[in-house]
Amino acid sequence: MRNILWVALTALYPVLVYLGLAHAEPRVLALLLLALALARYLASRSRQALAVALAGLVLAALTAWSNQLLPLKMYPVAMNVAMLALFGASLLKGPTVVERLARLHDPALDAHGVAYTRRVTQVWCGFFIVNGSIGLATALWASEQTWALYNGFITYVLMGSLMGGEWLVRRRVRAGKHVA
Repeated sequence: MRNILWVALTALYPVLVYLGLAHAEPRVLALLLLALALARYLASRSRQALAVALAGLVLAALTAWSNQLLPLKMYPVAMNVAMLALFGASLLKGPTVVERLARLHDPALDAHGVAYTRRVTQVWCGFFIVNGSIGLATALWASEQTWALYNGFITYVLMGSLMGGEWLVRRRVRAGKHVA
């Protein structure tokens, strides 16, 4: 239940900030970021969740202090940095995040599968770099509407497209592996 709450709040965060601007100052909306950061930490209580919660706390404090919107708009960027750190660290230490997920379905993953999951993890790292960069650009230079549209909708369409595309590629790779 807590994970569902965290995912929903994270997905809706940019839209809630955008809609909240019509009714409240940024320092009041900082409470939303604080709640989101706390929910994220309580959902998993991992080191990564703690780091994200601390980033949320810092951004909320900066917003409360300055009453500026920019720190609130940086939270999606922080999420991309956190995901890049998680996926990137798994490339260095192993097993990769994608391999761990694949082993939930296929515990006896062979060397070809391990190499494939490593490549998919690299693709996700690239996605987080590009997505975080676009999120940063929208936070710094775009209107609030554009920021909310990109970070609250387009980014999820892109993530879904990447997941769906990877699923199609994986089916093809598996089919080709059995044919050879």
